[in-house]
Amino acid sequence: MGPEIDPSLLLRLLLASLLGGILGLEREIHGRPAGFRTHLLVSLGSCLFCISSVEFYRIFGNFSGMAPVGVDPGRIAAQVVAGIGFLGAGAIIRDKASIRGLTTAACLWVAAALGLACGIGLFYLSICVTAVALISLLLLKQVEKRLHRDRYVTVKVWGDDSEDFITRIYAALVSCGIDHMEAKFDKNVEQQMMFMEVQVKRAGRQGFADIIGRLSLLDGVKRVRID
Repeated sequence: MGPEIDPSLLLRLLLASLLGGILGLEREIHGRPAGFRTHLLVSLGSCLFCISSVEFYRIFGNFSGMAPVGVDPGRIAAQVVAGIGFLGAGAIIRDKASIRGLTTAACLWVAAALGLACGIGLFYLSICVTAVALISLLLLKQVEKRLHRDRYVTVKVWGDDSEDFITRIYAALVSCGIDHMEAKFDKNVEQQMMFMEVQVKRAGRQGFADIIGRLSLLDGVKRVRID
């Protein structure tokens, strides 16, 4: 006969699935790869790991006081925190100069925490965390849209190879109000062409049309692109 199962453990698993699924639903609506099912399973799995860890401690722990307790109830839960990083890393996508998926990775991390909290019986705290997470995802997103944030882009310029090509490009960018620049260069000796790639920062909601316009007017410039 195995150990008697507490019916309340089923409630913990169901609540973990519900709260994780609620977080995942918000990600699913916004078209993220880790959506409803992923968050639900992460939270459910974390809850089961936590319950299993507690049960290991209850069944195999030495409580006689004659010897040290040989089971660490927090060990499995600690490995959940470390292991969830693999799923989070898979949700993060680097797209040239930008990175996407950080919020989804954070949601997976919170879903794992919700599962652990439900597994240990912290129901009220889990519900409160879910509410705070939803508020941050839904309401604070509207606040972020109104913020004037700096934007980082890559400016690519192709042109004739000349002695002052780089100097003129830098001068044009400075005239557009850009002072933070990191550049890479490529010179085609056979075709006598020069390629310059510059990482620039643009303050607030200023557009990039003026950058393209000024660079396009420079002598020898053949092509301009902003990514």
